[in-house]
Amino acid sequence: MSNDQTPNLPAESARREAVREKAQQVKARQTRARIVRRSLVAIGAVAVVAVGAAGVGYALSSRDTRSQALPDAASNDGFVVTAATGIADPLADQTVDGNASAMAAEATPTATPTPAPTTTAAPVDIRVYVDYLSTEAREFQLANAEQLSKWVSQDAASLTYYPVAMLTSKSNGTKYSLRAAGAAACVATHASDKFFVFNHELLVNQPAVDSDGYSDEKLADMAQGAGVGDPDTVRSCIEDETFTSWAKAATDRAIKGLPDTKGQALTATPTVLVNGTPYVGRMDDPKEFAQFVLTVDSNAYYSTATPTPTPTATPAG
Repeated sequence: MSNDQTPNLPAESARREAVREKAQQVKARQTRARIVRRSLVAIGAVAVVAVGAAGVGYALSSRDTRSQALPDAASNDGFVVTAATGIADPLADQTVDGNASAMAAEATPTATPTPAPTTTAAPVDIRVYVDYLSTEAREFQLANAEQLSKWVSQDAASLTYYPVAMLTSKSNGTKYSLRAAGAAACVATHASDKFFVFNHELLVNQPAVDSDGYSDEKLADMAQGAGVGDPDTVRSCIEDETFTSWAKAATDRAIKGLPDTKGQALTATPTVLVNGTPYVGRMDDPKEFAQFVLTVDSNAYYSTATPTPTPTATPAG
């Protein structure tokens, strides 16, 4: 007996094989997609880490560079005045009973001899430690700028300013003393011929204690107004606060001890040394300071002068 309902086995087997092959293809695509996703995530993570590391590295490098920046013009943390011209009369805007000339005549030490160079003694050495927020430093500059300028121009004295920052906490958190000292170092380094003028401007146009002080941009404007030859370089130096770390370190060193002195340390500003001897007179009295300079210089002259030969008795013949 014949049977016409025999199963179609080859067709069923082919169908199952096709389904299995399609499933494998789908699985393979999913595996590839998963691998791609993982790779992209890994690459992204590496990129983020690399960018972060680069950012941290740059920040640390910038900070290290700034902290290591030293002003080339500094000698024992001070800046020698190479040109002492270009300042206005410090008393021009001050009057007594409306008479500016009377005040200038009274304050100018015309009757007091000024130190002069000799053939046997070096010019008198004047060193001034200044905080640009110190009111007494301003008084000293106002009273003595004109005669200091004259002595330097006549080679009667060498003049060195040491910017320090002892009043950093007196500017509402802006650290003005520190920034101003750094700005002075920028001008001394990149425009040494204008350092005396800029130093003078910082002191004469001093902001009030417990105010914000000037911004870095304003300090750069003042440097440009002083006539620096490369204003862009000086501006970048000031606004980047290139020498603020140096200024702090220089202040710390001065507090521990002043170079070329007998155990003297910085305790207040201004500290004025004449041939290493501290000036303790009035900061606003140019006559008193001029007399002190003359006295110290005279002592130095007589202590270094060549002794007069003593006559030798001639033996009797």
